[in-house]
Amino acid sequence: MELTAWQKICHRILGKAFKKRARNDVKLSEDLVKGNMPIMPEVYMAQLFVTTVAVTIICGLLLTAVFLPDIGLIAWYESRPDLDYALACYEWEYWNSDLVDETLESRGCPYFQYMEFPFFAKILLPVMLGLVVPFGTFRFLKGSAARAAKARGVALEKYLPYAASYTAAMAAANATPHKIFKSLALNGDIYGEIAYDSSMIYRDVSLLGYDLLTAMKMAVDRAASPWMTEFFQGMVGTLTAGGSLKLYFLNRAEHYMRENRTRLQEFLESLAMLAESYVVVAVAMPLFLIVMLVIMFWVSGAGAQMEESTLYAVVLLVLPMIHAMFAFIVWSSSEEQKM
Repeated sequence: MELTAWQKICHRILGKAFKKRARNDVKLSEDLVKGNMPIMPEVYMAQLFVTTVAVTIICGLLLTAVFLPDIGLIAWYESRPDLDYALACYEWEYWNSDLVDETLESRGCPYFQYMEFPFFAKILLPVMLGLVVPFGTFRFLKGSAARAAKARGVALEKYLPYAASYTAAMAAANATPHKIFKSLALNGDIYGEIAYDSSMIYRDVSLLGYDLLTAMKMAVDRAASPWMTEFFQGMVGTLTAGGSLKLYFLNRAEHYMRENRTRLQEFLESLAMLAESYVVVAVAMPLFLIVMLVIMFWVSGAGAQMEESTLYAVVLLVLPMIHAMFAFIVWSSSEEQKM
């Protein structure tokens, strides 16, 4: 895979400096392989640090533009008149026209004030741009390989029960392992990430000249899921011992289907719990809440005041947010099971 322009720049800057350290990082190398990220570890580390430094420099420039004396954003903001006092100054000029001084920006108004930049923003901006954003960028980029490996592992476990059933059917038809992996590799739209692992085994045997057992052992190192590792290791053990792949595939297919049914059952139970929570929190509770708010609004006394704006905020803002939250939870849960 050809590197992107940014990766080439990062590699030219820090690639040699990180080469030895990155290649000695076993965990990083495994995550890159399991996450199907076809770049060298030194390229990954160089991109990580150069990007973090670039983001830090950009954040530093933004902070400079904000806090620079006289010409910074804060200085410009605090040099503007506060319009909240414009009416008071206008009335003062009307009743004290003899005291108006045209040479002054305030025209002599004792109520004149400049805008004041919020104090919490002066603290929040350096914390966010000087610490949170650079550190967050570093942590996000550093964990991208591990996240990719984990995502591939989840995808492999979703498709493995069906791929195992397919291999069992192929083995029952007396297909060789070489043909089984070739057939899986040609059906990437059906078996997802498993097709990639199968294509790598087929490539190692057909193109690179490895024997099947060596190719299988290499596939074990590339497998991003414990289920996939177990599946390949079982194949290696069966082939080495001269066992029947047909029986092995049948047993594995039954085992993974049982695990898959358990996983789907847990998913359905979580959806049922969400449905019950939705009925209580988003349907029943709002009805009682609206009735209570309306009653409080009409009969409120000195002890319980209810403004009309509060009622509108609950009806037009809080309730839609509750429905949107439940919709997002159901959508995200369903996306994890999507195939």
